[in-house]
Amino acid sequence: MAFDPTTLRRDDYGFFGPDSPSWKVWAAPTALIGFQRAVTLEHFDPFLTAAVADSDGIYNNPRTRLDHTLSYFLLVALGDGRTAIQASEHLMTVHASMTGIEPISGKRYSANNPDSQLWIHVTGWHSVLKAYEMYGPGPLSPAEEDRYWAECVIAAELQTCKPADVPRSREEVRAYFERVRPQLCASERAVRGMHYLLWTPPSKGLPFAIGSRLLSLATIATLPIWMRELGRFDLPRIIGPGVRLPASALAWFTSRRDNLGLIKAAPYIAPMTGQILAAHARSGEPATATTITPSQARDRYGAKGHRSLWDHKTA
Repeated sequence: MAFDPTTLRRDDYGFFGPDSPSWKVWAAPTALIGFQRAVTLEHFDPFLTAAVADSDGIYNNPRTRLDHTLSYFLLVALGDGRTAIQASEHLMTVHASMTGIEPISGKRYSANNPDSQLWIHVTGWHSVLKAYEMYGPGPLSPAEEDRYWAECVIAAELQTCKPADVPRSREEVRAYFERVRPQLCASERAVRGMHYLLWTPPSKGLPFAIGSRLLSLATIATLPIWMRELGRFDLPRIIGPGVRLPASALAWFTSRRDNLGLIKAAPYIAPMTGQILAAHARSGEPATATTITPSQARDRYGAKGHRSLWDHKTA
């Protein structure tokens, strides 16, 4: 996936706009912690594990895998409607070829499967908010949180998620996790993938390897004990409280002067993410200083017309 930083905000404010909690949460330095959390949790879905393991991407180039996935979420949260729709269609095209047999159940997997896409989407939006609450400014106001989950539902329109299944509040997110928990597992390939993302070998690039290990201390501390034990990456309980203050201080420091510290540091861990954040920080008003809906953006800029990706999936 390529990204031209001059196109981030040419047409409009995208789906959410400058006063939105999504811009606040997704552009914060804590999003890096939240996203390491999210891509780790993806592996609890055995069908996603099969897709990731068969593509071998995280083992050949874990930095690019993490960077491209986070970049997609950032483009949807921060980009204009055209950029978001084009990123979505590109990602769905890439995923279309990722099919095969999940070895534990013997069932066929597809990276574009609505249930797997929903797991990716919910863990992404929940994890980034969780990291923001623990290491950033703290919880959103009740009104902001209501709006954040409403925006989460809007963003899900760019994936193949079934709209009625997308949680619309923190309570619905908890209910979703309880509902899918019996289906989650940690196979040998899942454990390998999670550990690889948390503690990437130095052979894959020393800055990224160091960054993954430092982030992992903060990431693991955000997870419930049952997830840590299931993934076999639990840490001594003393590390959680011990890492909170330095992680919060680092997040505060990198957020000074419009995230200048984060923008300078991000290219060493996630180059495209750094470009997007830099473009977001310097972007002025777009041609039309209003927001747009996914259906409007798809109508104007999408290759597939006005129908949602869920409609195309089920047609």
